[in-house]
Amino acid sequence: MKELLAQIDAWLARKEEIAVATVVYIHGSAPRPEGARLVVTRSGEMRGSVSGGCVEGDVYERAMTVLDEGSPALVSYGPAEPDSFEVGLSCDGEIEVLIEPHAEDVVFRGLRDAIAAGEPAALALVLDPPQRRGARLALVGKDSNIVGSIDTRIDEVVAEEAREVLGRGTRTTRTIELEGQPHRVFIESFVPAPRLYVVGATHIAETLCRLAREVGFEVCLIEPRTAFTRGERFAAAHEIRSDWPVDVLDGARLDGGAYILTLTHDSKFDIPTLARALRSDVRYIGALGSRGTHEKRKTALREQGFGEADLARIHTPVGLDLGGRSPQEIALAILAEMVAARYARTGVSLNRPSEQG
Repeated sequence: MKELLAQIDAWLARKEEIAVATVVYIHGSAPRPEGARLVVTRSGEMRGSVSGGCVEGDVYERAMTVLDEGSPALVSYGPAEPDSFEVGLSCDGEIEVLIEPHAEDVVFRGLRDAIAAGEPAALALVLDPPQRRGARLALVGKDSNIVGSIDTRIDEVVAEEAREVLGRGTRTTRTIELEGQPHRVFIESFVPAPRLYVVGATHIAETLCRLAREVGFEVCLIEPRTAFTRGERFAAAHEIRSDWPVDVLDGARLDGGAYILTLTHDSKFDIPTLARALRSDVRYIGALGSRGTHEKRKTALREQGFGEADLARIHTPVGLDLGGRSPQEIALAILAEMVAARYARTGVSLNRPSEQG
């Protein structure tokens, strides 16, 4: 979402007319999830996708009509008939797409500011009835402040539904009655990107930074040995810190949205990093190395007062058991384990003890 917001800002600076198309409902299988967006300009530029290419052309044409008329449209797409030239999806599902003129209003500004600041936000959009279509409100910031309004008579009800959705980090459609008329409302949460702190500028880290960024992690590489981070090897990292790991981590937000991984095989980096991670509420702690190497780490950590339940939080040998051996394959296995942790799925260790040093 950050990338689309940045693009919208760039287009606004050029005085472009903008329309936003959002997938608001899916039945069956679909190429893109609810919340997927396509943003287009009157001059013909496009960013994002609502169907992976199946219906984008038709969405663009309808977006031009929306800009001409100044009112939102709700469009449904189903499977395309074989050998037909009609617009439709290549899969068997159905989707609804809300197409709106972009509004630089209090709701958009609140969402943009919250997302840019790494704070949670939720957006509620009215889909039906047609005369209320596009009305919206948002919850922004850690206190879930309400900005905008759908109707003062149901704003608090919608906001309560949005708080529930935000707490789960999901999207949904709810129907809310107003004077006997059902209002169908699409509610979407925007939670901060998970933050990955990688300690050690190794070959594995080089691939891992790139892959992690591609799946939505905010990547910070920590490496005090500046010679290791020269050049473009780690261009995919959002941030490179040439400091001691604990100095970076002491100033970081180490909550359930943070992941810490040490890849150095060097106890003067590994032990302080793991100790700092264990004193926090981070979702994932990983350490490269064999079981023999990790036994030495555990001895050092026990001397600092950590118990067996604490030490069990450390994933090592790190990564899911994909059978890989190369740095690139190990990076993929580590990323897979982090994604499993993100969604509370269980995994197994990567390789035999000797194969991680």
